Amino acid sequence: MRANHKKVNTTGEGGFTLLEVIVAISILTFGLLAVASMQMTAIRGNYNASNITEATTVAQDRLEDLMGLLYSDPLLDPGNGLSDPAPPSPSGYTITYDVLDNNPITNTRLITVTVRWQDKGAQKQTVLTCVKPQVL
Repeated sequence: MRANHKKVNTTGEGGFTLLEVIVAISILTFGLLAVASMQMTAIRGNYNASNITEATTVAQDRLEDLMGLLYSDPLLDPGNGLSDPAPPSPSGYTITYDVLDNNPITNTRLITVTVRWQDKGAQKQTVLTCVKPQVL
């Protein structure tokens, strides 16, 4: 049998060179910057999703109120861009609705609710529509 003998470095020259450390830190820095960039994108996406969700909820609430009215209610008289007489909308949102008579078929009314808001200087909106039939 033969014994394996390893040569032991006795000169005290172990560890990493300065160049290796700089390269490792550079790679780590680029990785952390990429993660930070993804985090900022996720925060912006969540903010936009929150605004859209709130606007859609406001529009759905108003549409349900209008759908609950009688077909002959004056609030459902055909008009273009009627402003919302309902209680005040949440801060920053403007609600309008439009009623078209006999659309898409006779004895129905097409109700379109539009909610608008400003986001970083840009006008955003969400639109919901529903058909209200005349029940005899």
